[in-house]
Amino acid sequence: MIPDTRLMSPPLIGSYKAEDVVFLLKDISDAKLEVPTEDREEAIQAGRHYSEMLPVEYQPTQDYLDLFHRTLQSSAKKVALAAGVVAELIIKKRGCNVVLASLARAGTPIGILIKRYVEKTYGITLPHYSISIIRGKGIDENAILYMLQNHPSSEIQFVDGWTGKGAIRKVLIEASKIFHEKHHVLLNDDLAVLADPGHCSQTFGTREDFLIPSAALNSTVSGLVSRTVLRPDLIGPNDFHGAKFYREWLAEDVSNVFVDQVSAHFDEIMDQAKLQAEQLYLHPEEESWKGMQDITRIQNDFEIRDVNLVKPGVGETTRVLLRRVPWKILVDREDNPNLEHIRLLVKDRNVPIEVYPDLSYSCCGIIRPAKGEKS
Repeated sequence: MIPDTRLMSPPLIGSYKAEDVVFLLKDISDAKLEVPTEDREEAIQAGRHYSEMLPVEYQPTQDYLDLFHRTLQSSAKKVALAAGVVAELIIKKRGCNVVLASLARAGTPIGILIKRYVEKTYGITLPHYSISIIRGKGIDENAILYMLQNHPSSEIQFVDGWTGKGAIRKVLIEASKIFHEKHHVLLNDDLAVLADPGHCSQTFGTREDFLIPSAALNSTVSGLVSRTVLRPDLIGPNDFHGAKFYREWLAEDVSNVFVDQVSAHFDEIMDQAKLQAEQLYLHPEEESWKGMQDITRIQNDFEIRDVNLVKPGVGETTRVLLRRVPWKILVDREDNPNLEHIRLLVKDRNVPIEVYPDLSYSCCGIIRPAKGEKS
C-alpha cells in the first residue's frame, strides 16, 4: 500500500523539453549556495556535507567548448549504441511497464536517450523523471512516493550516466532497503548505466571507460540544473530535494544539442543494439566490482586514507577537474585517445599527470588532501 502523502507538485525547471523529462526537484534558484572551489573543498574535508552547498561552476574556455563539440560529433554514434543496448536490456528484463528514474544530474541526459530510443523502437512512451540521490544521505523518498502514487502499477528503473567506484550504486542498495522497511515497498536497486567501467552494474551499455560528452560539462549539458541540495533550512519534510535552475546560461546551453545529436543515430545502431543486448541478456557479465581493487592499490601506493579522495574513470576524473581541487591525475597510458579533454583541463588547471600501468579505468583523479593532512 503506497502511503498517501501530500507532496509538492514538480516545478517546471530545466531546459529540456517537457516530454523528455520531469524534474522532481524543488526550485531553490534564489538561494545563495555557491562556494569557491578551494573553500568548498576545505569544508567538505572538514566534515561539512557536499549537498549543503554548490560549487562555482567551471566556465569552459573556447578551446574546451570546441573539444566538446568535436567529441560529440565523433562519439555520438558510440553513445547512441550504448544507450540502445541499455534500453533493450531494460525492456528485456522489466518489460514495457516501466518508469525511468534518472539520478540527477548525470543520469538525466542518459534517461532521455533511453526514453527516446524506446519510443522510436517500440512506439512506447515511458514516463521519465529526474530525482536526487545523495551519498551519505540517501535517495529522495518523496520523489519515489510521487512516482509510485502516479504510476502504481509500474516498476521503477533507476538510471545513471556511468559508474566509478560504485558509491551511488551502494547508496541505492541501502536506500532501497530503508524504503522497504519504512513503506513496505520493494524497489529494484539495479542501476542501469551507459558505461560501467567499475563493473558494479547489472544493466549497462558498455564497460569501456570512454568520454561520454555529457560528462565534459556541468549544468550546460544537464538541462541547466545544478547539483542537488539537501538542507533543512531549504527543504521541508514534504519537499523534493532542491536544485537551482541556471536560466542565465540559456545562451550557452547545449543540453538539447547533446541528446538530439545522439538520438539522430538510433536508426543506424538499432540492429546492433538488439544483437548486443541479446548476448548480454543470455550471457550476463558478473558484477565483480573489480574497479575497487584498483582503488585499494592506489590508496596503498599513494598513502591515501580517505577513499573519497580517489575518483576513478573518465567521468569522475572530469568532475574532479571541473569542481574539486585536484592533486594529480593518473592515466593508464600516455596515448589513450579517450583523454584529450582531460589533457586540456589539466593544462588549464596546472595539475600533474602520472602514468599508472594496469589501471582498469582510462584515468583516475585524486583530490588534494586538506591542509595539515598527509592524505
